[in-house]
Amino acid sequence: MINVLIVDDSPTLRHLIRTILTTDPELNIIGEARNGEEAVSMVARLHPDVVTMDIQMPHMDGYEAIRRIMSENPVPIVVLTSTESDIRLGATYKGAESGALMVLGKPRGLPADGPEAVELINMVKAMADVKVIRRVWKVQERPEATAKGHAIRYAPLSIPYRIVAVGTSTGGPPALRTVLGELPATFPVPVVLVQHISKGFTEGLARWLNETIALRVKLAEAGESLLAGTAYIAPDDVHLQVTGQGKADLLQESPMDGHRPSVTALFNSVAKQYGRGAVGVLMTGMGRDGANGLYAMKQEGAYTIAQDEASSIVFGMPKEAINMGAASEVLALQKIGQKIKELIP
Repeated sequence: MINVLIVDDSPTLRHLIRTILTTDPELNIIGEARNGEEAVSMVARLHPDVVTMDIQMPHMDGYEAIRRIMSENPVPIVVLTSTESDIRLGATYKGAESGALMVLGKPRGLPADGPEAVELINMVKAMADVKVIRRVWKVQERPEATAKGHAIRYAPLSIPYRIVAVGTSTGGPPALRTVLGELPATFPVPVVLVQHISKGFTEGLARWLNETIALRVKLAEAGESLLAGTAYIAPDDVHLQVTGQGKADLLQESPMDGHRPSVTALFNSVAKQYGRGAVGVLMTGMGRDGANGLYAMKQEGAYTIAQDEASSIVFGMPKEAINMGAASEVLALQKIGQKIKELIP
């Protein structure tokens, strides 16, 4: 049985979340908190397996509650938000800075077997297996904005790798921040990436990353040239691929490995167009998307990296890749960024 604490200042939403979660016999609601103060107290007293956390609440907001919980009584936290401005501006991802594992949109209603409800149930159950650690929260200084204004188009010929492709899912936003945060604004090649995330959240993810790391981060646009020092995120509901001319291509093709955008779709195109001139990175996430694509990249001579089990929030996608021999190297999250810098100085 998975014990869940619901945190939201709205009685209506608490009731809706409870109704949805209790349709699964493995989930047990052990309490409901109306604000961050109550959440901190109830986590210490009830020791839930998972917490669903609202952000905008009176007395103590979700950000402060997450920081307190993760420093005093660590527990897996899933942020639920319905504030469109927070999603669009990336404010919701401040929860990831404090230790939250995933961000989802709040369910907008019943039925409990609808796609939003199913996503919420599956995510809560997946997070229950995550081993979180105590954290001391500290502010990361924002990189200088001027450092992002000097992208170059091509890598020097002396660099053997000309592109980095990254795929991630559950637990991905903080993992991306850790890895991409190691790369300087002058990083000499482009980064293309797919992050499985709820529809409507990609713009906020791009904005949050852009404000917290040195690389320029944006949503990919069809036909744009891929510039060095820039990370391009696949937009909602389209596959991101790359062309032989070093441009982004967005395709409304069928889902691959159950996803659109798909990591495998991206990796396959990178394997075809860049071959041994690419670095592929597959990180934390449920399922197997990206494993076949990473294998295709390795077969074409690319250097491929899979995140290890100990540092993965969910050891699904990288595990599949490792099992099929798709990884040139298996690394802890904290070492991936440094490895990329060694490969592409």
